[in-house]
Amino acid sequence: MTRGLITQFAIAAAVLVALGVATWALGWMMRRKEAWSRSILAHVCRLAGLTLIVLTLRHAVFLTLDLDWAPKIGSETVNIITAVAVGLVWLRELFQLINRLTHAQIRKGSDPTSARAVARALKAAAVCLILLIFGEHFGIGLSGLLAFGGIGGIAIGMASKDVLSNIFSGVMLFFDRPFRIGDWVSSPDRNIEGTVVEIGWRITKIITFDHRPLYVPNAVFSAISVENPGQMTNRRIKTTIGLRYEDADRLQPIVEDIRAMLKKNEKIDQDQTLLVYFDAFAGSSLNIMVYCFTKTTRWAEWLEAQQEVYLAIIAIVHGRGADFAFESQTLYIEKS
Repeated sequence: MTRGLITQFAIAAAVLVALGVATWALGWMMRRKEAWSRSILAHVCRLAGLTLIVLTLRHAVFLTLDLDWAPKIGSETVNIITAVAVGLVWLRELFQLINRLTHAQIRKGSDPTSARAVARALKAAAVCLILLIFGEHFGIGLSGLLAFGGIGGIAIGMASKDVLSNIFSGVMLFFDRPFRIGDWVSSPDRNIEGTVVEIGWRITKIITFDHRPLYVPNAVFSAISVENPGQMTNRRIKTTIGLRYEDADRLQPIVEDIRAMLKKNEKIDQDQTLLVYFDAFAGSSLNIMVYCFTKTTRWAEWLEAQQEVYLAIIAIVHGRGADFAFESQTLYIEKS
């Protein structure tokens, strides 16, 4: 081994150590400081450092190939491996930047569904860009990619029509927006009910109310009805109060008192339908229908408002000297 070759090996080793330390330090700072992790300049610097490391290793490999005892590897093979390594480094860095920018937008209040859909589109564009940049090393140019997209696309489409159907349905879910991440959805056609936590390319992940993950292919949503209680504007209180027949003379004031109580209740939305009427002669009771809507859509708050209304109704009925009916039968026995 000549002195010049040793010098070149030493310089390459020194450059590798310097680049490795600088890249590690930059990555450590990006993990510790959130602003650095979202900085495009920081990612570009780390990308440049990793790329230089790969190119320096390539140079060291070429130096090694000049030695007599080194294995005989063609330069084209080394160039292909280098192109693959650089492409993977670029792709990894772009994916990390897109993920961090997506999480930052979600924390700022952006719609998670839109943010993740845009992130997937950017990742797909990044893959295409890397293929266009480094594809020449494998004999794949723009015309080759277009030809593969035409011929290979037909074959792939015939072999995986269900997968493509799910992907296209996922795209339509993004544009139609029947639900978003965080919405509570249910289907009367299928046993599907829970909270949407992820809308992927192929499947939608739903966490059921017993905390079990449910994975639904996106194509299913194009063939079923989906209810989205998560987007409702109000929750409804609907009940029937049954009073005894002997309280018939107290029925009118009880109806008026209940209606007045609901109109004064701040938790009841006065802009929505509010109905309190005597509406049926039942077998054992005189029925009063109560129908109104709360301002809140949260389940716990709605239960609290409903409980408050029910307790007030009990107080009104007892305050008027009446009572609630229960199912009963009267038996008349004729003396022989």
